[in-house]
Amino acid sequence: MSNADEPPITLYRLQACPFCERVVRKLEEYGLEYHSRFVEPMHSDRNVVKRISGTRTVPVIVDEATGVTMAESDNIVAYLETTYGGAN
Repeated sequence: MSNADEPPITLYRLQACPFCERVVRKLEEYGLEYHSRFVEPMHSDRNVVKRISGTRTVPVIVDEATGVTMAESDNIVAYLETTYGGAN
């Protein structure tokens, strides 16, 4: 259940992760509000991400507006472009 004040998109990410930053740039390009959750740097400690996405890799995005949970920066960027980019 989500809090009404929280943005619908949550990004699970690491500090200084180039793949995560690529997703952040795309979110900001489209003016999308999102909540960052920084995960444990130690791969084996990322149980929160594993529970959500089935993988311990980041970035992972959860979009409650569409019900999508997705990993892999290429896939996330393509999803954001398709869902929020429009044909401007």
